[in-house]
Amino acid sequence: MNRLFAVVVFAGVPLVIAGAFLNWSDFLMFILCCISIIGLSGYIGRATESLAIVSGPRVGGLLNATFGNAVELIISIFTLKAGMVGIVLASLTGSVLGNLLLVLGLSFFAGGIKYKRQNFSLHDAQYNSGLLIFAIIIAFVIPEVFSTSMDSKTTFNLSIGIAIVLIALYLAGLFFKLVTHRGVFTSSDNKEGEVEEEVPEWTKKKSILVLLLSTVAVAFVSEQLVHTFEMLGSKFGWTELFIGVIIVAIVGNAAEHVSAVTMAVKNKMDVSVEIAVGSTLQVAMFVAPVLVIISIFMPNQMALVFTIPELVAMVAASFLVINLCNDGESNWFEGLILFSAYIIMGIGFFLL
Repeated sequence: MNRLFAVVVFAGVPLVIAGAFLNWSDFLMFILCCISIIGLSGYIGRATESLAIVSGPRVGGLLNATFGNAVELIISIFTLKAGMVGIVLASLTGSVLGNLLLVLGLSFFAGGIKYKRQNFSLHDAQYNSGLLIFAIIIAFVIPEVFSTSMDSKTTFNLSIGIAIVLIALYLAGLFFKLVTHRGVFTSSDNKEGEVEEEVPEWTKKKSILVLLLSTVAVAFVSEQLVHTFEMLGSKFGWTELFIGVIIVAIVGNAAEHVSAVTMAVKNKMDVSVEIAVGSTLQVAMFVAPVLVIISIFMPNQMALVFTIPELVAMVAASFLVINLCNDGESNWFEGLILFSAYIIMGIGFFLL
């Protein structure tokens, strides 16, 4: 797998650069950009996995989610610059659904095939449940409800206020979890009597260097990817909603997909859950608000107002994950339930 990622990156990125200067067809550029971003995401996943061994599961999962979401944030900024606000909002929806249902579902399923029952921190599950209810059900639904009685400018001002609150609460949550109550959130990955010494694939300096270079490369490739979205819509009849919810979200979150499932197969469920659910919370409470604030300086402002299908899908996914995770245990059948929910919603967005 690592060799495959290397081939994809060292062949794909130069081809994208060549195609940008030689004006290759949009369809070919779309394929090359997607492949290159997935390959770069593989390198981001390997680097953060090395850092996770050094830093521990909590910080490691946070790093993986952060750099994984950096890919999507970069894609979204260029998409926002191009004036495609609908695709940005849809990609945020796709990230929430993809992380909660696809990534977590595949992690539970893959880990459950190897282990009959897997455990993860109950404190983490309860903490994540509270924030999911706040971020998805309160912070995302309120703008939609209030916007029915407001003009577009007032709705955008409301979105800015909510964005500031979300970012402040997200940073406060990190301080609570990593500093003031660090001892409460103990990892259950290393059971008593199981001492496992892992050697990171890369050193700390090399991992950071790979992360920085990969992020720069992703920024360039993402800009080229955005230019192909109009072609996708006209050629295949795909709506902005489907492109954002499914295509952009899967490509942008490739790093989390690979890393979370790998950790689950290794029975490191604390890291796996932290990547999947932690990434969702980061998208809802940091990435989305940051994009709202960045849009102030863009030609088209982005209010934090989603469509009804997007809201219903995110709320339903949140309740399903909260219900399945609040016991601190997982198995392959629960993973299959989450994955099936993702397939049903994907069909709905495709036909919408």
